[in-house]
Amino acid sequence: MSSPMVRIRIANACDTCKQRKVKCDGNLPCSYCKRRQVDSTCRFSPTPRRRPRRPRLPSPETSVTQSSVPSVGPDVSTDAPVPSAEPTCIHTAHTTHTTHIRTSDDITLRSDASAEEEADVPREARLLRDAHGKLTFVGDCAPLSLFQTVRQIVTSRVDPNAFTPQTGQTGRVSMLENSSSYLSFSAISKEPHVDSATVGQLVSSFISVTSGLVNLFENENLASNISAWIAKEGESANVTSAVNYLVLAIGSQSSNEESATGAFQYAKTLALSCLGGDLGIETVQAFALITIYMLRACQINGAYLFFGIAARAAYSIGLHRTEVNTRFGSDTHTQRDRLWKSLRVLDLFLSISMGRPPSMSDVDCTVPCRSFNANGQEQYDLLNASVQILSITEEIVLRVYSRRKISFQLTEGISRQLRDWSSRWLPRLKQTVAESPREDEAKMIGACQVMSSYYYAVMLVARPFLMYELYKRLPDPDIPTATNLSNGGSDNSGRTRLANACIDAASLMAESIADLVNRQILDGRMPLIVSWLFASSLVLGVGLLGGFGRILEKYARMSISGLEYFARSDAHALQYSLIAKSLLSSALKHLQKQDIDERLRITESSSKLFGLVPKERLPQEDTLPTDTGQLGVLPLDMESANAPQDLLTHELFASPFHDIDPALLSLGCSLDSTAGAFLGRDQQDRIDHVFGALNLFPLLDGNGHIDLVHNL
Repeated sequence: MSSPMVRIRIANACDTCKQRKVKCDGNLPCSYCKRRQVDSTCRFSPTPRRRPRRPRLPSPETSVTQSSVPSVGPDVSTDAPVPSAEPTCIHTAHTTHTTHIRTSDDITLRSDASAEEEADVPREARLLRDAHGKLTFVGDCAPLSLFQTVRQIVTSRVDPNAFTPQTGQTGRVSMLENSSSYLSFSAISKEPHVDSATVGQLVSSFISVTSGLVNLFENENLASNISAWIAKEGESANVTSAVNYLVLAIGSQSSNEESATGAFQYAKTLALSCLGGDLGIETVQAFALITIYMLRACQINGAYLFFGIAARAAYSIGLHRTEVNTRFGSDTHTQRDRLWKSLRVLDLFLSISMGRPPSMSDVDCTVPCRSFNANGQEQYDLLNASVQILSITEEIVLRVYSRRKISFQLTEGISRQLRDWSSRWLPRLKQTVAESPREDEAKMIGACQVMSSYYYAVMLVARPFLMYELYKRLPDPDIPTATNLSNGGSDNSGRTRLANACIDAASLMAESIADLVNRQILDGRMPLIVSWLFASSLVLGVGLLGGFGRILEKYARMSISGLEYFARSDAHALQYSLIAKSLLSSALKHLQKQDIDERLRITESSSKLFGLVPKERLPQEDTLPTDTGQLGVLPLDMESANAPQDLLTHELFASPFHDIDPALLSLGCSLDSTAGAFLGRDQQDRIDHVFGALNLFPLLDGNGHIDLVHNL
C-alpha cells in the first residue's frame, strides 16, 4: 500500500499566484511563473503582521515624553503654498484627520517595541519653479526632494547659512530647466545639411550615450542605414527622416550644439506633422528620441510631456504584448520587444527622478525582460538588466514612498530582490567596466549607467533609516541637551546597518563614476548618471556630517569632481555640484568644531590629574584680601584688579585657544591671587609670566624627555 501524499504548506506565495489563486511552490521564481515565462515579475510580498493595539488615552507621562521628542517642521515656501497632504510619488495617501496633526516631514524617534523596527519616510514633495517661473511638481522619491530634507536638517541643526548664496537667498532650488533655443520658422522649415563623412562618428557617439538606457535600433546597421538615407536625394519628408535627424542630433549634441539644435528642431516639427497619420514603430522611436534629446538638454518637463506621446503610441500598436509582436516575424519581434523595454527604462527614470506617476505599466505587459541561451543561462544584456533593476526601484517607490513608514520586514522583502539581481548582474557589469578595451566604451558606459541605477535603488530603500540616524546624531539646538538622544555612532542596530548600507552604495557609485571620469570615457551629458550621482553626493555629505567616518570626505570629493565634470555641459550638474560643495563645507566645519570641543573636554579632564586646573573657589573668596601682608602689596581696588584680567582674556580669545579656560594655562595660579605681583610690570611681562608657566614644547627642551619634577 503506497503512503499517502504529504501536502507541503508554503508560508508565503508569490504575488502572481495570490492574484491567480493557484498553488505556489515557494521558489524564486516559482514554477507557475516559469511556465508562463514571467519569472522576472515573480515577487514575494511580506506577510503583514498584526500590531499591538495602543491605548486610546495615553498617560500624562507618555504625553510629556512624546511632546519632548524633536520633530522637523515643514519647509514652508513663500513663493507658493504647498498643501499639507502632499501627494506621494505614485498616488496620494489619504489619512484621517485627528486631534494631533503631524507635519509632512515629521520624523519621530519613538521607543515603543512596535516602532523599533520602523522608520518614517520623509514627505518632501515640492512645487519648484522652472526657468520661466512656472511651478513644477517634484515628488518624494526624487533626488531634489532628498535635498529638501537634507537642507532642512543642516540649516536647522548645523549651519543656518548653508547652501547660500549658491542656491539663492532663500535656499530654494529652481528646476534650472534650460530655455529652449527656438529658431525662426524659416530656419526650422529649412532642411538641415548632413555631412555624410561624419555619420559614422555621430552614430558611434549616439550608441555610446544611450547604452544601458535604450536600444531602439539594430546598432550594427544603423550607420549604413543613415548613409543610405542621405544618398537618396529628393526623398519626401516622413517620420523616418525625423528619426535619422534625431539620431544625428543626439550624436552631435556634445560636440556641436548649434548644429544639433537645428537638426532637433526640424526633426521635432517633422515628427509632430506626421503624428496624425498612421502610427508605427518609427513614430514611437521619434518621440522616444525627442525625450532623450530634451533630457540631455536639461529640458526635463518637455521630455516628460513628449514621452507621453511615445507611450500612448506604443500602446496603440500593441508593443506591450509579446504575442502581438511575434506576428511580425523574428527580427521585427525582437525589435518591438526591445523598443517596449527601452520605453520602460525611460519611463521609470523620468518617474523616479522626478517623483511623478509613470506613463506606462507592466500590469498587462507580457514582454519578457530576461533571455536565456541554449544551456538555460541568462544572457548578458544591458537593456534587460536596466529594466529589471528599475522595476525593482519602482516597487520600492510604490511600497515605501507611498506610505509613511518602512519596516525591517518590508526591507527584507525588497533586499531579497536586490540580492538576487546583484548576484546575477553586478559581477559581470563590474568586469565590463574594468576589463573592456577603449574601443568598447559603449559597453562601459552602459554598464556604468545600469550599476548607478542599482546603487540608487539601494540608497532609496535605505534612505529613511539614514535620515532617522541623522536626526538622532545631530542635536536640536531648540531642545535642551538632556532630551536630545545620544550619538549612535557605535550602535549596531538594524537601523544603523541600513543607514551604513545607504552610505556604502553612495560610495561605490561615486567611485565607479570617478574611475570612468578620470579615464575620459563618459560623455558630458548623462542625465541618468547626473541625477543618481547628485543623490549620492547628498548621502555622502550627510554621512560625513552624522559621524559615519571621515573617509567619506574622500568619496564626497569624488562625487563633486564627477558633477563638476558634467557641469561643463549640463546645467543641472552645475547647480548640483554647488549644492554638494556647500554641504561638504558645512560638514567639515561641523566636524572641526566637534574636534575642538572634544579636545577641550579631554584637556580639562587630563589636566585635573596633576592639579593644573584649580578647584572652584568659594563665594567668599571672590573678595580681595585686606591684609597687605598676605600679598606683600597694598590693597587693590576692583577696577585696577580687573583691568589686567580683562586684557589677558581679550588676548586669549583672539588666539586659536580662545575656548580654553585661562586657568588651564596658569598652572594653578589664579589671576586674582597673583594680581598684586604684577603691579610693577608691564602688560607683556604679565602675559609672559602666565604663558611661561606652561612649557608648550617640553620635548624640545629635554632631548625627548619630559621632566615633571618642577611641575608638581
